This record gives sequence, C-alpha cells and structure tokens, in this order.
Amino acid sequence: MSLAIATAAVHTSRQPDTAIYRATIPAGEPWLMEVKAGQTLRILDLEGNQAVDTLFYSVANPKERYDVQRTLRRQNSVYLSTGSVLYSNLGKPMLTIVADTCGRHDTLGGACAQESNTVRYALEKRYMHSCRDNYLRACVHDGRLGKGDIGPNINFFMNVPVTADGGLTFADGISAPGKFVDLRAEMDVIVLISNCPQLNNPCNAYNPTPAELLVWN
Repeated sequence: MSLAIATAAVHTSRQPDTAIYRATIPAGEPWLMEVKAGQTLRILDLEGNQAVDTLFYSVANPKERYDVQRTLRRQNSVYLSTGSVLYSNLGKPMLTIVADTCGRHDTLGGACAQESNTVRYALEKRYMHSCRDNYLRACVHDGRLGKGDIGPNINFFMNVPVTADGGLTFADGISAPGKFVDLRAEMDVIVLISNCPQLNNPCNAYNPTPAELLVWN
C-alpha cells in the first residue's frame, strides 16, 4: 500500500472540541504528562515537518518503559503506523496507534544530544539545544525520572530512510500541516516529549515549529 493510499484511508470520529485536554508544545520545548489507560492521545504536527521525539513510561512503575527492540521485533517493521503496538521492556502493550495521517514514524534515528551534534555537525554545535537536554529538563521538574531513564525514543513525523547498505539518512519530512497520530493507552503512561529543536538537518525543515497534544476519554 502506498503512503498516499494509507494516509487517505484514515477516518476518525475524534474531534478537537470534544478533547478533555488540549495544549500546544512550543517549538523546541519539552513536555511531560500522564495519559490514563483507555484514553487516546493525539500528537498533531501543526505546521508540518516537525519531529516530535517521544518516550513512554508506566505510571505504576517508571522502570517499565517503551522498548524499541521488542516493539520492532513483534511487528517485523522498523517504522510505526496504524495498528502498531508499542511494547514495554517487560513485554506488555503500552499503547496502540489507532489512527495515523502521516503514514510512518521513525524508531531508529534517536534523539539529538550535545555529543551527536558535535560528531554529526561541528564542534561549535555542541552546546546547541537538544532533545536529550529537553528530556532532562522535564525529568528534573517531574521528579520520577532521571538521566538513567532516557532510552531510545520514537521520532513521530520524522523521515529517516534506511539505505540499501543498512545505513540511516536524515531526509525531508513526509508530514504536512495538520497531520496527526492517535495512540490509545493500554496502561497508565507517562508521556515524555521533546518537540525537537534540531537546526542542522532536515527533520524539522531547519525550522522547529509548535506541536499540539489532545486527549480523549
């Protein structure tokens, strides 16, 4: 199925005016919130081509968290889209993608950090704002999570093609203004987000922009 066909086939009855929670994450900023089991979280790309780096943790036990290896192995795909189940490091379903108007989401590119900015770009890029810094800022204010809890994340709306020789490339985004992904929580989860501040590759079209979060019961 082509990306265009998959995207066009998405239908949802969830309307913004019925959401119980609605907030905008400013460009380049972090966000941390809880979503209860059975609720649906929408991550909305307001202006298009904005990478939204996301991690998930169990509220009951934050040491249980999203596990990229289990998730990809269970679904036999390196990308996430409608129907994908996100599994924890204990093998439990955490969330299910129930609607997706973008088409696929990256699981391999990771979060930008001081170290990766230096290695990938230039020494003077080391102190640029990064997703790892965002995660740590949010964790400090929340108190339940710390540096040791930051693991491989999902990059919603980010386009990281796998090359023929098994490498990764950061490419122009496949998202557009108003594209969204809906995730149904299968357990009470902590959602940790960095609305990526990266300026050095095309994951944000070199221009970080706001994203929106909505929650429905």
